[in-house]
Amino acid sequence: MNAPLHNSAPDTRPALTLLIAAPRGFCAGVDRAIEIVERALTRYGAPVYVRHEIVHNRFVVDALKAKGAIFVEELDEVPDGAPVVFSAHGVPKAVPAEAERRGLDYLDATCPLVSKVHRQAERQIEAGRHIIFVGHRGHPEVIGTMGQVPSGAITLVEKKEDVAELDFGAGEELAFLTQTTLSVDDTRDIIAALEEKYPQIVKPKAEDICYATSNRQAAVKEIAPGSDLVLVIGAPNSSNSLRLVEVAQTCGTEARLIERADDIDPSWLDGVGTIGLTAGASAPEILVREVVDRLSEWRTVEEHTLVSAVEKMVFKLPRQLTE
Repeated sequence: MNAPLHNSAPDTRPALTLLIAAPRGFCAGVDRAIEIVERALTRYGAPVYVRHEIVHNRFVVDALKAKGAIFVEELDEVPDGAPVVFSAHGVPKAVPAEAERRGLDYLDATCPLVSKVHRQAERQIEAGRHIIFVGHRGHPEVIGTMGQVPSGAITLVEKKEDVAELDFGAGEELAFLTQTTLSVDDTRDIIAALEEKYPQIVKPKAEDICYATSNRQAAVKEIAPGSDLVLVIGAPNSSNSLRLVEVAQTCGTEARLIERADDIDPSWLDGVGTIGLTAGASAPEILVREVVDRLSEWRTVEEHTLVSAVEKMVFKLPRQLTE
């Protein structure tokens, strides 16, 4: 006798459309920085010291700690003879100089696109120009870039209104550079104000804002207009993640920064039919899937990935790790 058939109960949860941005998450510079720490642990054994967070993501940092990485703020916390890695954001010249003075075996995980800005800063100073640097005060990348040149040779500008406060002469030799993780739109306005006030100012040969920052902001512009809410996975100290929130808000859409799925308040979904989802350049894809799974616990999720660019960039590892 055949057993009776049992039909599963229909899913009565309200539907939720999920627009997932692409590209999102890890960029080539972050991939490279994490691999440098992992390879250093394999080559030297634990512990390997890392000056500052290798990238701005707690999940990534905790995973590396579990493998034997020890994160410190300054070199004086690194014991003599221990290997040390510099973060992807770059460091002032004084840091590797101090490492060499102490005979430390160090690896520089500075993103090559940040290093490019460092070289440009040096060239502008060699050419006798004062640098106006567009960036966020206190950010590690800004500290690292400003530390490439003599004190007093570079002036920080954070917003368009700051340009009006500059008092350089009409004939003064000037150049500008920018942090790599800024808002593309805001930076364009600042640069326009600089060029209007100082027509003689020398601009970089290529835009300093990195391809990954530009691509992720463009991807948010694709998903935000059709969303009731945009969730950005990233750390509160991650410049590029904060800019993604701002870009979504500029599109007129409510946006929230979260670090993990646990940060989501179910009440955020009240009256929401479509959510846009992206991740900053330091957030791994596993956190994206974690958020999708959490949303699926509350609603019937229909995923759509909106691809606005395809990234194929790969950066070489330091020679010490490939020989």
